[in-house]
Amino acid sequence: MHTAVLTDRERAAVQAYLRLLHTVRAAFDGPPGSLRPPVIPPSVLAEAEQALDEAGLTGNEEKFFHLVRSWHTGP
Repeated sequence: MHTAVLTDRERAAVQAYLRLLHTVRAAFDGPPGSLRPPVIPPSVLAEAEQALDEAGLTGNEEKFFHLVRSWHTGP
């Protein structure tokens, strides 16, 4: 259930961040001792950075993470 009304750009920023977070988690999940990629694909990071910038959230982590917490209730 979404408790905040986000603009399209804010929603895009939250969604890009969540994709980045899931990519990082997937990179580090796996059996102990398995090889893990040393970096996140540049396109995933670039998407998140661009979305934050377009939403006016670059450098405003407090507001951004408030939006994430209020919009996304899943793991």
